[in-house]
Amino acid sequence: MKNRDRLLALFQAHENDFLSGQKIADHLNCSRTAIWKQMEQLRTEGFLIEAVRNKGYRLRASAEQYTRDALLLNLATTFMGKNLYFYETVGSTQLVAKKAVNDGAPEGTVIVGDQQETGKGRMNRNWDSQKGQGIWMSLIVKPDIPIAKAPQFTFIASLAIVEAIEKVTDLTPQIKWPNDIYIGKRKVCGVLTEMQAEADQIEALILGIGINVNQAAFPDEIKNKATSLRQEIGETVSRTILFQAAMLYFEKYYQLYTEKGFEPIKLLWESKAIPFQSTMIASTLKGSIRGKVKGISDEGVLLMEDAQGVIHEIYSADIEFDKE
Repeated sequence: MKNRDRLLALFQAHENDFLSGQKIADHLNCSRTAIWKQMEQLRTEGFLIEAVRNKGYRLRASAEQYTRDALLLNLATTFMGKNLYFYETVGSTQLVAKKAVNDGAPEGTVIVGDQQETGKGRMNRNWDSQKGQGIWMSLIVKPDIPIAKAPQFTFIASLAIVEAIEKVTDLTPQIKWPNDIYIGKRKVCGVLTEMQAEADQIEALILGIGINVNQAAFPDEIKNKATSLRQEIGETVSRTILFQAAMLYFEKYYQLYTEKGFEPIKLLWESKAIPFQSTMIASTLKGSIRGKVKGISDEGVLLMEDAQGVIHEIYSADIEFDKE
C-alpha cells in the first residue's frame, strides 16, 4: 500500500480526531517532511486539512469533492460502502454490480458512477445520469431470506434515501409505491431491485439507486415530472455527504429488518409514503385501476380501494397521480 493510501486509511480510522505529526510519522515509518508532502498532495486533490498547533492534523473532504477517497473518508458505517468501486464513467452500475457478485464481492459492496452512459430504471426505461449531477449507485446485499421477500428491500432502500435527504437538506420527500421518491409531484429518486439467485436461494440482491442532486434544469419532455435537490432548495448539495448519510441509514434499516422483520420497516415506510387516501391510478397488465391508496400489506403489496369499495391488491404496476 502506498503512503498516500496508508495516510488516508489512518485518517479514516480516526475520523473525528486530530493526529499529531509524530503519530503519523510513526505509523507510516517516514519523516515529517515526507508527511508534509503527502498532506500537500491531498490538499491539491481537494481535501480540506485542519492544522492546529499542539494537536496535529484533521482531514475533511470538500463539499464539491466526489471521489472514492472522499466517499470513504468519514463513512460511519460498519460494512455498507466499505468495499467501494468508483468510476468516472460507467455503462451501468447495475451491470458492474452483477459482475462483482459473480466475482465474489462481499456484502455491502457499492458501485458508484459519476456518470452512467446506459443507466436504466424500472421496465428498462432510460435514466438520465449525467456527470457531476447526481448519485448513481448500486448496492450489493446478501440477506438470508426467501426469494418471495426480496422486494421488501426496495422499501428499505427508499426509506433510507428519504431519511438521508431529510437529514442533509431539510426537505420532506415522500415515497410513491413501490420505488419512487417524490418532492411534491416531481420525481427526485428511483430504486431498482434486481436479484441473482440459484434454485430457491438468493445469491445477492442488487439495489440500483439514482438520485437527482444538482441538476439546474431538465429537458422539456421531463421538466414537469422530474426535480433535483438543487432545484428544491436553491443551492448545490454535497453528493459526498448525501452518499454517506444514505449508507448509514440503509445499514441501520437493514439491521432493523434482520432483527425485527418487515413490520417496523413497513410502519416507517408508511409514515414517509404519499398520504393514504390519495387518489392514484395503477396501470397493470390487465388494465387501469383508479382508487384511493389504503396502505401496503405485510408483504409490501399496494392496497387500493376503487369507487365501489373493492380493495385491489397491486403487485406490479405503474402508479400515477390522479389528474382530476
